[in-house]
Amino acid sequence: MTYVVVARYRTKEGEESTVLPLLDTMAAASREEPGNLAYRVHQGTEDPRAIALYEEYASEADFTAHCATPHFQEIVLGRVVPLLESRDVLRCAPRPEAVA
Repeated sequence: MTYVVVARYRTKEGEESTVLPLLDTMAAASREEPGNLAYRVHQGTEDPRAIALYEEYASEADFTAHCATPHFQEIVLGRVVPLLESRDVLRCAPRPEAVA
């Protein structure tokens, strides 16, 4: 079973051009972490200030380790978060498969 995180960001006015390259750097570093299965950055087509991150990890412990990495601390907490108007993080575990 995997552990999924969906983060929704809304940048401050005009900051998307700064935030997106930072998140591209973050994605590349995160994909190298043990337990990271996917890290994708998406930008809103109707609202370019809207950003969605899709992250998938082998376990919740792998996500916790991700949050403790120097690149998360420096890039996300140190540089991206101050440029955001809002930030929402949804942590998800898969539901058991339904039996028909």
